[in-house]
This record gives sequence, structure tokens and C-alpha cells, in this order.
Amino acid sequence: MADTNGSGNGNGNTVGVGTENINTEIITLTRFLTEEQTKHKEATGDFTLLCHALQFAFKSIAYYIRRSTLINLTGLAGSSNTTGDDQKKLDVIGNDIFIAAMRSCARVRVLVSEEEEECIVFPAGPNARYAVVCDPIDGSSNLDAGVSVGTIFGVYLLGEDAAGTKEDLLKPGSELVASGFTMYGASAQLVITMRGGGVNGFTLDNALGEFILTHPEMRIPKTRAIYSVNEGNSLYWEEPVKEYVNSLKYPGEGGKPYSARYIGSMVADAYRTLLYGGIFAYPADKKSPKGKLRILYECAPMGLVFENAGGQAIDSNMKRMLDVVPEHIHDRSGIFMGSWDEVQKVVDIHKKHGY
Repeated sequence: MADTNGSGNGNGNTVGVGTENINTEIITLTRFLTEEQTKHKEATGDFTLLCHALQFAFKSIAYYIRRSTLINLTGLAGSSNTTGDDQKKLDVIGNDIFIAAMRSCARVRVLVSEEEEECIVFPAGPNARYAVVCDPIDGSSNLDAGVSVGTIFGVYLLGEDAAGTKEDLLKPGSELVASGFTMYGASAQLVITMRGGGVNGFTLDNALGEFILTHPEMRIPKTRAIYSVNEGNSLYWEEPVKEYVNSLKYPGEGGKPYSARYIGSMVADAYRTLLYGGIFAYPADKKSPKGKLRILYECAPMGLVFENAGGQAIDSNMKRMLDVVPEHIHDRSGIFMGSWDEVQKVVDIHKKHGY
């Protein structure tokens, strides 16, 4: 007799209509890191433990952001951070979470945060061989409006002769061991990459309390007709930037203009660009000759992600972003990053202007 309430699964059992497909081969971030560690015979496990501490910080920040309006964590904290931005209450909480997580894992010697004027140096320990740079909550000015914000991070390995000072971090992004970002939106999305490796995306499953691998081996499309830039600053742009953006908007006879997509939260704009392709730009201009974004904990970590995904990242002088050395820990830069061909168009137009 036929079963009218379900269909066979090949084993003589029936599966009810509308039942959830259960995937028992889930790759969590913990499993992913452990498997990666086994590929390196020289690995001590210290980097894996550091990543677990980072993971805890991301989960904690995601939790507080989800509940921020309910427990009165929105609004200003009443002070400004080292870069002059007004601090939100969640900026302070996110920073404190990061400091505590990095201290407790005993693998970090130096921590640089956007919210701290000076770097934080933890007591020297036999395993404290790493330096971490971070923007705990990037885009926090959008928090009260419920717009996606995120955390950007980078990890450096300190040399044996490192003194454990901020000077140890004035190095190019090409020396990053790992970097990535977490975006806190409808769900928490973690993107992580390691030097010489691929880019992998994880989604936080709140029921399990685990980051699950949902976007393995991410690759950015080579080209895409999407641009993301704050055109409110166009009055202050240099001529090559104006010419570039106008070429996207007014492509000439037979051409199709690019689509504009700008959220105003770097992590959210970067994540969309990584998924769909196109270009994200925050160029230096006449008002901010050095640029607005911080090299150490915004531009360099993002540069590594986009390069490892097959894209490009350059500064406003058309220099590879990962080759830029910050002059101090809060040094700034302009940036263009995204699909290889789209960034190359920026380079080509700047060459016409003698850059």
C-alpha cells in the first residue's frame, strides 16, 4: 500500500513532507582549525588556541549586539576613541571583550585596538608569540539604526627578538599570519584567511553556539559592474578618482552604467563585494590626504582577505595594500579593493594621470 504522507528514503523508511534535511557532516570552526593544524607537523597548537579565543570574542560581541536595544546598550558612552570617533557603549564593551579574551589565552604579547591610544602589552610568557590587531566594532555609528557592523582582525607572529612594543607591528600586511572579519547582521558571518591559504566563510548557528563552514574556498568574481563608495565626498576627490567613478556612471554609447551599492559600514560593504564582486573604495582626498581607514587593523587585514580570494587591494598611491608600512599604529590610508579587473581599471586611469 502506498504511503501518502511521505516518500521513501531508499532504506524502507519514509520521510514526512516538509521535514528538515539533517546534515550530520557539519564542519565547525573548531573542527576546521584542528584539521588545519594537523597539516603542519611543526604546529604547536598555540595559533589554534589563539583562534579559539578570537572565536569566543566574536560570539560574545554577536550576543551583545543582538540584545543591545533590549538591555540599553545603544547610544553614546560619552567619550571619544583615539581616532576621534565618538564611542558607543558597545564599542567599549567590544574592546573590553577583546582585551580579556586575548589576555586569557596567554598566546598574545601585544594587542592593538582602535579604541586604545597605545598598544596593550601582556606579560611575557613562553607561548605569547603573537600580536593581534583589531577594530572591535567597525561601523558602530550605524548601530542604533540596526545596520550591520563588524569586527576586523589581523594576527602577526612576533620574532624571537621582538621587544613586545608597538614598533614590532610597524610592518607590511604581507607579514600577517592570518586575518579576517566578522559581520554582525541578520546572522553573524565570519570570514578568515591565512597567509598563503584560501578564504573560508562561517555562519554562527545560535542554537549550537558554533560557527559552521558555509562558504568554503571563497573566490571573488574577476569582474562585476558594482561599485561601493561614499559619493558624498566627491567634492574633495582627486581628478583620477572623479574620472574613474564617472566612467562607471557614464560609460558612453552602448555601455551599461554600474550599480551603486553603499552601506557605510566597511565590513558589510566588503562582505557583499567579496560575495558578488565589484569594487569597494574609500580613497584619500583633499580633506583627508592620508585617507580615513586605518592601515594596521582595517586596510591590511582586508587586503589579505581580498588577495587570497583572487582580488586586489591597493592604496590611493596605487601601491599594493599589503606592501604599505604604517608609520604609527593608527596610521591611515585610502583603499580600493575588490575584483581583480575592477581594481585594475582604477590603476589604469591613475597611470594616465602620472601615478
